[in-house]
Amino acid sequence: MDISRKLGAEFIGTFWLVLGGCGSAVLAAKIPGVGIGYAGVALAFGLTVVTGTYAFGHISGAHFNPAVTLGLWTAGRFPARDVIPYWIAQVAGAIAAAAVLDAIASGLAGFDVTAGFASNGYAEHSPQGYSLLACLICEVTMTAMFLLVILGATSVRAPAGFAPLAIGLALTLIHLISIPVTNTSVNPARSTGVAIFQGGWAIQQLWAFWVAPFVGAALAGFLQRWLGTEEVAPVASKM
Repeated sequence: MDISRKLGAEFIGTFWLVLGGCGSAVLAAKIPGVGIGYAGVALAFGLTVVTGTYAFGHISGAHFNPAVTLGLWTAGRFPARDVIPYWIAQVAGAIAAAAVLDAIASGLAGFDVTAGFASNGYAEHSPQGYSLLACLICEVTMTAMFLLVILGATSVRAPAGFAPLAIGLALTLIHLISIPVTNTSVNPARSTGVAIFQGGWAIQQLWAFWVAPFVGAALAGFLQRWLGTEEVAPVASKM
């Protein structure tokens, strides 16, 4: 597959993930009486991954996340030459989605993008006030488990065609656990897109949501190398 098509798929898929997941948090989570709350936002993120992976997995592998790309590389499942181009496409897709979301949300009187805009944070900007250390541990652990699910679900020994469901359900579970802690990143592109528009504390705390997911993803990649001795299929071939 031509690299431009792969990058285009990563851009669109990441756009969909951020628009669907963060859009549910910004537009639908807190409406009095009918808001979807934490559980609804968690489900929205999972649904974007399931639908996006079925739509684009056969083109690009459906990473939609710089940490996923890094983890696949450390596991020996992705070529080093494509890592940075994938990161660029993913971050660009996330920023584009945040721009669209901002344009939609701004149509409501009283909307203030600086109030949060589904940004990730720690300490006083954690949804429930969790410490920096707790947030880092959470993001490392959740990202590592996410990558282990991805790597396992896309193994040649896994049931064919079900990887998107396993991956989407894993991301839903991760959000159910960690939204109260960090607002759930496990995805540096997702964090970056909305932080740019929030423009204040989210930018200052953004480093944590690159470092922790990258550490977790790298750990998972190396752990999978130790756990697995079988031949493994490229990610896209199982989706």
